[in-house]
Amino acid sequence: MSSLSRVFGLRNASPVASGLYWSGIWLAIGAIVLSILLMGSSLSEANMLPWVFGVHGCASLAGGFVSAKRSGRRGWYFGMANGLLYTLLLLIISFLATDASWTMTVPVLLAVTCLTGAFGGMLGVNAGSTAR
Repeated sequence: MSSLSRVFGLRNASPVASGLYWSGIWLAIGAIVLSILLMGSSLSEANMLPWVFGVHGCASLAGGFVSAKRSGRRGWYFGMANGLLYTLLLLIISFLATDASWTMTVPVLLAVTCLTGAFGGMLGVNAGSTAR
C-alpha cells in the first residue's frame, strides 16, 4: 500500500474516510458471499434480512476498526462516526438507485452499524501502536 501511495502521491489523511473505504471493501465481499449463498442453497430472498444486517454489521466493524486504529485515540467516537456515515451513505445510495422507502429497518440498521462500528473502534484503538 505504501508503494502505491508513493507512486500516485495519494494519502488518505482522514481516519473516518479510511474506515469508510474498508467498510465498502467488506460490504463488497459480503455481497459476493451472500450472492453465492443465495444461488447455491435453498435460502430465499425473503429470508435474507438477518444475513444482510450481518454483512452490514461486519462491514461497519471493519471500518470502525480501521478508522480507530488510524486515529490512535477515541475509538468509540471514530467507530461510531464511521457506522453513522456508512449508514447515511447506504441510505442515500439505496434511495437514489432504487427509490427505497423509509421503513422500520432503517433505525435497526443504524443501531447495528453504529454499535458494531463503536465496538470495532474499541478494538482498533487498542490494536494500534502505542509509540505515538
